[in-house]
Amino acid sequence: MSEAASNNDNKPIAVVIGATSKWQSDGRNTRLAHGGDVSDAGLPLDVRWGVGGAISLRFARAGFHVVLTTRSSANAIALLDAIRSEGGTADVVELDLTSETSINSAFEWILRERGVPESVVINAGYLEGRDLPPDQELLEYIPTELFDTAQHIASRGPFLVAKASLPAMRKQGRGSFLITNNASSLRGRKRRTGQSLYYPRVMMRTLAQVLTEEYSEHGIHVANVIVDGLIDSPGTRALPIAGRHPERIMSPEAIADAFYYLHTQHPSCWTHELQLTPYSTRPSF
Repeated sequence: MSEAASNNDNKPIAVVIGATSKWQSDGRNTRLAHGGDVSDAGLPLDVRWGVGGAISLRFARAGFHVVLTTRSSANAIALLDAIRSEGGTADVVELDLTSETSINSAFEWILRERGVPESVVINAGYLEGRDLPPDQELLEYIPTELFDTAQHIASRGPFLVAKASLPAMRKQGRGSFLITNNASSLRGRKRRTGQSLYYPRVMMRTLAQVLTEEYSEHGIHVANVIVDGLIDSPGTRALPIAGRHPERIMSPEAIADAFYYLHTQHPSCWTHELQLTPYSTRPSF
């Protein structure tokens, strides 16, 4: 299951679910938008794997042993090598948010082999709905299995991750449970051509609120982090809008800094919004 050496230094553990990006050089969204892979040669490490990769690198640089989860371990080998190249340590563990068995098996391994996480970050994304043609924007055209997948990733999967990880963190008396979300979790809007089916993100936001109500008293800081903007990555850099409006691109490194900051805080409010700011600045929330 793992693709790295053991955590012999007893470092704190951070688990990043969705450590890679659908917009990385060979990601699913990149291939859908551009018809194939794009090059990430020369790009900073913090850009190559989007938010998930930047968060993984940030925690590794802070002295954490990072568990990178992905549906296929091959997706994260390059990120694992990047963490190692900077002197960090990590594992790659396969975890499929659509499978309760996969989630439970992954966390059983993490708890047994690495220990209780200090932080669990859910950053899994999906592209279901983006390949539907322009004349099929209405809900009546959405295949039920497409909706089911979106629900698995956005609400059922995070619920199962919480069940698998929070009991041990509660007994430990500390930790953070951080979720990456987007602005569609705040208000339902018509799905436009090329957009994912994001209605289930509302459930993700509400789950974070419930977990805050239930687990703050046990020392767990839960945050639903709304990232409102286009995130820099190999696939998004190749989009026409990135060339026309570079000011609309958000820095994964800055977002990762915000996540790490939230991890360091004591239990507090349950939602934070990272506003779109010029690339040269840190996002505010």
